[in-house]
Amino acid sequence: MNTRNRPLSPHLQVYKPQITSVLSIMHRITGIGLAAGALVLVLWLGAVSAGEAYYELAKAVAMHWIGQIFLIGWMWALFYHFCNGIRHMVWDLGLGLEMSQVRVSGWVVISASILFTLASLLVGFEYFGNI
Repeated sequence: MNTRNRPLSPHLQVYKPQITSVLSIMHRITGIGLAAGALVLVLWLGAVSAGEAYYELAKAVAMHWIGQIFLIGWMWALFYHFCNGIRHMVWDLGLGLEMSQVRVSGWVVISASILFTLASLLVGFEYFGNI
């Protein structure tokens, strides 16, 4: 059998991105990001327990603008993964499976994750100030 003339199966370059596929990929990416962030949290806890010098180093890294961007991204990933997980649990109940409902719930997940992140930042700055 000659396989050289057989068509390749469709892949990401053939399909137009849809909200369902993008949100599914983002759910996986945020899950990986949360796992990496958990490792950073463990390192921070180790720095806290190792003494003041290591804590000050960890604090300096976290307070740097690059560290702040990573912390905000991790916070958004947490809220996105949480909201999308709730969406999947609703689907497991057999609700919201019509395509119009799937699109609306997708935009709700995106909006809610951004709003929760912004609200957490505002509350954090109000409560903790500039540490």
